Amino acid sequence: MSALLDIKSSVLRQVQVCPSFRWKTEQEPESTDTQEPPTGAWKPGDGVEFFAHMRLILKKGDGRQGLPCPEVLLRSGSPAPAEPVDPNRDLRALTQEEVEMLYEEALYTVLHRAGTMGPDQVDDEEVLLGYLQQVFGTSSEEHMEAIARVKKAKAPTYALKVSVMRAKNLLAKDPNGFSDPYCMLGILPASSAPQESSGQKEQRFGFRKGSKRSSPLPAKCIQVTEVKNSTLNPVWKEHFLFEIEDVNTDQLHLDIWDHDDDVSLAEACRKLNEVIGLKGMSRYFKQIVKSARANGTAGPTEDHTDDFLGCLNIPIREVPVAGADRWFKLEPRSSASRVQGDCHLVLKLITTQRDTAMSQRGRSGFLSYLMLLSRVLRFEHRVEEPNSSSWRGELSGPGTTVLCLHGAQSNLSPLQLAVLHWQVSSRHHQSRTLDYRYLLGLLEDVQAHWEEAASLPQEQEESLADSFSAFSEFGLKLLRQLRDYFPATNSTAVYRLGLLLKCLEKIQLFQPVFAVCPFETELNVDIVAALKRGNREWYDQLLNTKSPREQPGPQRLAGLVELADIIYEDLQACFGVYASLFYGILKVDFFTLTFRQLERLVAEEAWVLTEELSPKMNLEVASGLFELYLTLADTQRFWSCIPGRESRSLALAGIHTPFLPAVKLWLHVLRDQAKWRLQGAVDVDTLEPVDASSKHSSSAATTSLCLTHIQELWVRLAWPDPAQAQGLGTQLSQDMCETSLFYTALLRKKVDTQPGAAGEAVSEQLCVVLNNVELVRRAAGQALRGLTWPEGASGLEGGLPRPLLSCMQALDEDLQREAHTVTAHLTSKMVADIRKYVQHISLSPDSIQNDEAVAPLLKYLDEKLALLNDSLVKENLSRVLEALWELLLQAILQALSANRDVSADFYGRFHFTLEALVSFFHAEGQGLPLENLRDGSYKRLEEELRLHKCSTRECIEQFYLDKLKQRSLEQNRFGRLTVRCHYEAAEQRLAVEVLHAADLLPLDANGLSDPFVIVELGPPHLFPLVRSQRTQVKARTLHPVYDELFHFSVPAEACRRRGACVLFTVMDHDWLSTNDFAGEAALGLGGVSGIARPHVGGGMRPGQPITLHLRRPRAEVRSVLRMLEGRSNKEAQEFVKKLKELEKCMEADL
Repeated sequence: MSALLDIKSSVLRQVQVCPSFRWKTEQEPESTDTQEPPTGAWKPGDGVEFFAHMRLILKKGDGRQGLPCPEVLLRSGSPAPAEPVDPNRDLRALTQEEVEMLYEEALYTVLHRAGTMGPDQVDDEEVLLGYLQQVFGTSSEEHMEAIARVKKAKAPTYALKVSVMRAKNLLAKDPNGFSDPYCMLGILPASSAPQESSGQKEQRFGFRKGSKRSSPLPAKCIQVTEVKNSTLNPVWKEHFLFEIEDVNTDQLHLDIWDHDDDVSLAEACRKLNEVIGLKGMSRYFKQIVKSARANGTAGPTEDHTDDFLGCLNIPIREVPVAGADRWFKLEPRSSASRVQGDCHLVLKLITTQRDTAMSQRGRSGFLSYLMLLSRVLRFEHRVEEPNSSSWRGELSGPGTTVLCLHGAQSNLSPLQLAVLHWQVSSRHHQSRTLDYRYLLGLLEDVQAHWEEAASLPQEQEESLADSFSAFSEFGLKLLRQLRDYFPATNSTAVYRLGLLLKCLEKIQLFQPVFAVCPFETELNVDIVAALKRGNREWYDQLLNTKSPREQPGPQRLAGLVELADIIYEDLQACFGVYASLFYGILKVDFFTLTFRQLERLVAEEAWVLTEELSPKMNLEVASGLFELYLTLADTQRFWSCIPGRESRSLALAGIHTPFLPAVKLWLHVLRDQAKWRLQGAVDVDTLEPVDASSKHSSSAATTSLCLTHIQELWVRLAWPDPAQAQGLGTQLSQDMCETSLFYTALLRKKVDTQPGAAGEAVSEQLCVVLNNVELVRRAAGQALRGLTWPEGASGLEGGLPRPLLSCMQALDEDLQREAHTVTAHLTSKMVADIRKYVQHISLSPDSIQNDEAVAPLLKYLDEKLALLNDSLVKENLSRVLEALWELLLQAILQALSANRDVSADFYGRFHFTLEALVSFFHAEGQGLPLENLRDGSYKRLEEELRLHKCSTRECIEQFYLDKLKQRSLEQNRFGRLTVRCHYEAAEQRLAVEVLHAADLLPLDANGLSDPFVIVELGPPHLFPLVRSQRTQVKARTLHPVYDELFHFSVPAEACRRRGACVLFTVMDHDWLSTNDFAGEAALGLGGVSGIARPHVGGGMRPGQPITLHLRRPRAEVRSVLRMLEGRSNKEAQEFVKKLKELEKCMEADL
């Protein structure tokens, strides 16, 4: 039993589950014929080329399931394609004179630099001058001459721009816990700067304190902010400009005071600032205070002195070149002063007069900076840059320093600097590609500073608008050639596209804010127009390349198929990559406008071409049209997969109609090519397993794969018209069914021609063939379940169209029969051996043990089933086990029939054999189910063995018990008999009354019968002295009425015995021949009224009629008869003789 115990899995190991398959509705008689397929389809061959082409079509559709993901499309991270550049799109080239003036301007800026350099700036004058020489490309002599000319020029006039922004955390000087702060600030020349004297208390300069100075301080050097009442965190945001005499020694001084007077000191200070030439700081400030008090309303005795809150002293030389925008900690006037808080200042050192040619000619600092920046940018962005498109405008230290100096000295605001860098860089990008991240950062700077300043001079605003227009025009040109410069498969290019779109989005934000030179149309409108134009140009170029209209239709077809495939891939890229970028950044629905445009164009081309090719239909044209339709159908489904989209509005709607003839022809070719393919596969098949893990041969794998491809192709076809789809699907299912049966016929033919091994009980080739049939059966069934179409008039059954369901069922039955045929052929080689071992059991002497008698048979089965287990899949092993089980049962039955009147040990031995075989074939649940083993022939064999062990009387009792158990299968076929029965205890007799019968069989030629009823008790050994009784004959009727009462003198105890019953036999009386049997019925005496014991039940009341259905003896009853026939004792022979006489009557009726 080891072979069956090794079976652990119910799954076919060799079946690679196929996605789907498909079959036929009606089996034509010639479908199993092995005649060769027609040679007119495609071209004669083995079908390999055809199915290879079909696999390419299927592979093309593998990537068209559902909506595409960007991760799938973005396959390459290589550098993006180079964008088009045009040197003419950069800023105009300068004339030689302008270059010389710009060179002078740059040298002047460096030689007259002022302020403190930052940590990233270069403070070495020689390095800066040498850098400018490289930028302008001058010789050493020219460079030195230029420096000498600039040094002879007059030094610039410097000025300090001061913005007093706010203060915080000041001291509270007023009783209300606040102060009324204001600022007084001015420039202290070197002569009046605070000095420290040894041995004296440290003091700082203050505008409100007398000063022992001999030099005058001009009144115009003092400025005052407004007073901010009741606050410790005042906000002023007031701006001042101070002329600087000496940038190396002058200082900015600022005092913060708490205002206590009733008049505005600021106003007084502004009036006194109109006076100049006052001698000494003390006299000057006293005049301010005196004037303020004179205009006040306070009394002469009140103290009007303002409270000091803090001061600042900032040397001009310490102001950074790029300016300062920070908080300064307030300082005391002396060590005895108590101050706190900080003041926020914005400082910038500029020049107001410059002795340069550009300044003299009225060229603004804005223009000169633009020219200098352009020159520096070109120099820094060298041609030798290995990857110039990734350059982000990183300037060298000297370049940054020169530009910072010039921007500061030219008094350019942060907004102006941001605008200049954008203008120059955006123009430079169009001649030498820059990194879009750099350009986007410049636009963000412009936007940020625009929100603060919100205005530019008109000329500069016009210049900015022009730069926006130029860059937008450049960007639109790139978008028209989107697929060339930003291919969807290149992640680097797609990233650059996103940055470009963000740049355009930033520019779009400026459209509503320009007061001058607005854009003619909204940028979004221009982008949509550029995209549409680019789509059309790309399509026209593709059409002219792949399928020129001047070519003949058949030649254009292959190109149009390729074009449709390219368009589908492009639409996938639009949806998976481009759509989210355009909509997320610009709110442009790029996918919809592209899909609508390209779908309409390819639909128009397809309609025209199909109309042209319809009269020229042949196999080559049909193949091309079929492939074209698949792509067009995929395009429609792509649109429908997107939520909220409907394909009925597309130009491709209804495109399937002109393709129908081509599809029909191609499917017809498919059937023929499939047969050729299978014919070739079987021819080369050696009927050996494909590999160690498989149990089927190569031809089965090929057949399974062909069915899979056909089903997958049908799924891709997805014909939209329900009625046409039903016709196509039904025909294709029939073709698949025919192909599957064609394969099994080829297998049968091949195995018939193979020479078998002499004496081989288990054929390896037959096992492979059986596995092949099972594999194809499963594959074909799964194929048909996947071969569905839209519900039409035929409706659905069990989720499948009715034609398809009936086709699948018919094919499964045919293949099941084929499998059983091969199984029978396989097991037929074992019949002789099985009979030999069963005979061994029957001839074994009673002296040996039963397990010894059965051991040779079990050993033989174990060896053969071990081979079968290794060679067969689970399903086929089960088939073989069932066939062997039936063979064994029949062999044992034959052995029993051949041996009559043998000892009880003989039957006991076979009973042991039967149970041992049940255990062997069940194999602890790994083999056949017990319910299958103990059904059919097993029941008959078990019954015979059981009866053989019984005595004659027990067999006779079993005969009557079987009659009592028997139920009529057709209750109305033999009619009914109504009787009454009870036991009269006083007289110790049984009363049986036959009342009437109905619907008896017509056994005479006139269509009637002459029925009478025989009433007898059985079994005979229980009632040995009781004779049978009979009713009168009722002539010519099928519904006789008897009303006759019969009495049987029998003890009640005998009526309670096992099998005791009344047997009613209805006969048809014949005058000239033997009476005919009409039917019989049995009534058990145990339940008759008066016999049943009280504790069993009350029985039936006297007078209660009972209707019995007549029947004929069944096989179980006759088996007892056969058992008794083999016994030689008198009782058995007499009982058999009586029953045979009745059986003759029944045979005569039949």
